[in-house]
Amino acid sequence: MKKRLDQYKGKLTVSQIVEGINAATANAKRLASSAALLFKNEDYALAASISALSIEESGKVPILRAMAVSRNEQELTEEWKRFRSHTNKNIQWLILELFSKGARRLDDFSSLFAEDAEHPYLLDQIKQIGFYTDCLGKAHWSVPVEIIDQKLAQTLVQTAEILANGKKITSTEIELWIKHISPVWKRSKEQMEHGLVQWYKAMQDQGLAKAGTNEMEEFILRGIGKTK
Repeated sequence: MKKRLDQYKGKLTVSQIVEGINAATANAKRLASSAALLFKNEDYALAASISALSIEESGKVPILRAMAVSRNEQELTEEWKRFRSHTNKNIQWLILELFSKGARRLDDFSSLFAEDAEHPYLLDQIKQIGFYTDCLGKAHWSVPVEIIDQKLAQTLVQTAEILANGKKITSTEIELWIKHISPVWKRSKEQMEHGLVQWYKAMQDQGLAKAGTNEMEEFILRGIGKTK
């Protein structure tokens, strides 16, 4: 019997990308729902840890989108490393904190993706603390129910629910993503933003995004909830 599963690391077709995104989103929702029930039952430690797992599942979605536009084998290999790294999948967990401090535009959330950011490692530690007892510091025993409080658990449950709120996608969406994002992938900030705006417009034209205001353009230029 094999000691470990064979992990695929090659290129994915559009349909495989779609299948992966939809599977990750569905599982993120399942985990977020379980975390909410645990929180309701006042098991704050497990609620926090399961929320962290949900956040990680949601974090697979942008990585799979990056795989769809990877230009070579090296980039694809890097995305697979990120896909299987806990800390690379949980970088969005401080999104509510940033929002509460006034973040509204895309640029306002850039600190989430900083290479030297410490918050991904913090959440990974919180996840471990919520699951396991451990002996830390000067022989101090860490007990999950004594470490994770209601406020922290509530924040993580809410974050997990928000991040897991994605809809089921189709191959057309990823095809449009490849068409508009591939030419600007990893180019200048302005080019990337232009590609995002054009992709969202194409989604609207196909009836895959809400008609009217280009919400991606609003998010980039003015911010969530801001008016012209």
